[in-house]
Amino acid sequence: MSTKTTVPGLTGIEHIGLTVPDIDVASAFFADVMGGETLYDIGPFEDADDWMANHLAPKKGAHIYRMRVVKIANGPVLELMQFSGLAAPAPGGWHMAFYVDDMENALAALKAHDVAIQSGPVTMTEGPSAGLQWLYFQAPWGQQLELVSYPGGTAAYRERRLEVWRPR
Repeated sequence: MSTKTTVPGLTGIEHIGLTVPDIDVASAFFADVMGGETLYDIGPFEDADDWMANHLAPKKGAHIYRMRVVKIANGPVLELMQFSGLAAPAPGGWHMAFYVDDMENALAALKAHDVAIQSGPVTMTEGPSAGLQWLYFQAPWGQQLELVSYPGGTAAYRERRLEVWRPR
């Protein structure tokens, strides 16, 4: 058992930041397919004294052109960032997962929007994730996304004494 402490006051994910090639295309996708609502926009950001390279951008010469915060249901918000400049990063992040109550209805909605399904749905029947159902799909710009559902809980969560948070 580790003797290191966790971050004091940590209560869950507040937002997930993604770099996207076109913030309007990304916003439309999250609004039309996932029911997202734009909360606010900021940018473009001026760069003085390499502030961007030291704080937000991975390389000198990359600038955040626009940033948009999007709320999806009652989970963490998304912070979408569109970079400019020759050193702009590739669209970022590996994937994020959205919880759904009914996987089949969610899959039907994705298909109705002609969303590319990568794999699934898969239902786990053994091990700590027994009870978990998941599928991977792609946003129009190639970002891998995931839907998860476990309305009856998962084996791992049933064994915990404390409730595990999920969007409700």
